[in-house]
Amino acid sequence: MRRTLARRLLDRMFLTGEVVEVEQLTARMRRVRIGGGELSGLRWTPGQHVRLLVGDGSGPLGGVLRTYSIWQYDPAWEAVELIGYDHGGDSPGASWVRNARPGQEIAFNRPDGSFVVRPEASYHLFAGEETASVAFGAMLRALPEGARACGVVEAEGPGEHLDLPGGGLVRVSRGGAPAARSEVLVNAVRELDLPAGPGVAYLAGEARTIQAVRAHLVGERGWNRRDVRTKPFWTPGRKGMD
Repeated sequence: MRRTLARRLLDRMFLTGEVVEVEQLTARMRRVRIGGGELSGLRWTPGQHVRLLVGDGSGPLGGVLRTYSIWQYDPAWEAVELIGYDHGGDSPGASWVRNARPGQEIAFNRPDGSFVVRPEASYHLFAGEETASVAFGAMLRALPEGARACGVVEAEGPGEHLDLPGGGLVRVSRGGAPAARSEVLVNAVRELDLPAGPGVAYLAGEARTIQAVRAHLVGERGWNRRDVRTKPFWTPGRKGMD
């Protein structure tokens, strides 16, 4: 009876798709395409995410939820493309990214989230590391024609960066330094030559690092907090963000 109720709950809350393609983009980043008839006509705003049900099958839903930004969606494909970052270790999210294979079935909810571009902004500032660059790629493609975009994307090394549209974001490498509480990213944002007035900032990635970037923009550059949009994807030691 309990299993039947759980199945009904899953059917109401989640879509079901199948991994149809996997591509290793960098040493730790993998593109996973998920397709299926249930994805036809999916509504998505660039920057939004889906929550995948991953794990060993334990728990009331048969797994745990982990969040992944959508890299791309085209109704003609009936598929979404996600890019996951393998942090290492045996956490549910990292394990799924590492082991995803064509033919695997996966349940996930519909695209959600308010971390999307504000097209009326005078300019757009992006800052984050590898996990943030997935959302940034989709958001950059969605900017109005002629919009100004700038910012910083951090990665472990030069070969770990995704190719992002526009070319307006500075690439920096932390070279073995921790991604959590990254001083590399904060200092790189501090060195940006920005226009006199604030635009809209989009900060994503490791939670404590984006808090530090926001503190710099608000405390040192005089930005209003409402113009700084944040999306924490992960942080060490916090359940549900691993």
